[in-house]
Amino acid sequence: MDIEAVAALQDPVRRRLYEYVVAQGREVGRVEAAEAVGVARTLAAHHLDRLTEVGLLESGSRRLSGRSGPGAGRPAKVYTRARDEVAVSLPARDYRTVATLLAEAAEQAGLDDGLRAAAHRRGAALRGAAAPCGDLREAMEVLTARGYEPHWEEAEGAPGAAEAGGVVRMRNCPFHAVAERFPPLVCGMNLALLEGLFGTDGPVRARMDARPGECCVVIENSKNHSD
Repeated sequence: MDIEAVAALQDPVRRRLYEYVVAQGREVGRVEAAEAVGVARTLAAHHLDRLTEVGLLESGSRRLSGRSGPGAGRPAKVYTRARDEVAVSLPARDYRTVATLLAEAAEQAGLDDGLRAAAHRRGAALRGAAAPCGDLREAMEVLTARGYEPHWEEAEGAPGAAEAGGVVRMRNCPFHAVAERFPPLVCGMNLALLEGLFGTDGPVRARMDARPGECCVVIENSKNHSD
C-alpha cells in the first residue's frame, strides 16, 4: 500500500493538490483546492478521492459557509493530510525499530545531555562554514529543505510575522515516530539540533514551544537582533 501511495503522486496534478492540502494545515474543500492548482472541480475531486483511497489524505464533510440550520447549504467534502506515515524502502529496511531501541537505551541510561550535545554538533556540521540565517524567511528555506514544513504564525495583532514578532512553526516533525514514545528525549535532541543549525547568537533562534500535531520547536527572531 505504501508503494501504491507513493506511485499515486506521480501524476503532476495530483501531486500539486496533495502539496496544497498539506501546506494549509487545515481542512480544504474541493472548490478551493481546484482553484488553487488551476483545474476543474470535477478533476480535483477525482484526484483528491484517489489520494484518500491510497491513504495520503483523509476526508470528511462540513458546511464551509460556517452557518448551520435552514439555508446553510449541504455539507461539502473536505480533505486533510492523513495521520499515518508513508515510507517506502527497497529492499526493506527497518530504521524505526533501530531508532526506537537506541532512544529507549539512551533514556534508561540517562544519556539526555550526551544526545543533545551530539545533536548540537550535528546541526553545526550541517550548517558548515555558512553564516547563520539572516532572517526568518531564510530560516524557512533551511527548514523546508530538511522536511519540517515551516509556516508563519503572526504575533497577535501584528500584520507581518517576520517584522512584528511572529514565529515560524513547523507542521512536520521528522522524528515523529520516535518522539511519540520518548518526547522529552527526542524533543530535546531536536531543539539542540536546530540550535546547532541556526546558532545561538545569530539573528534567529530556536526555542521549545510544543503544540499538539506540530513540531515541538519554533524559530523566532533573536532578542539580541530584534530591534
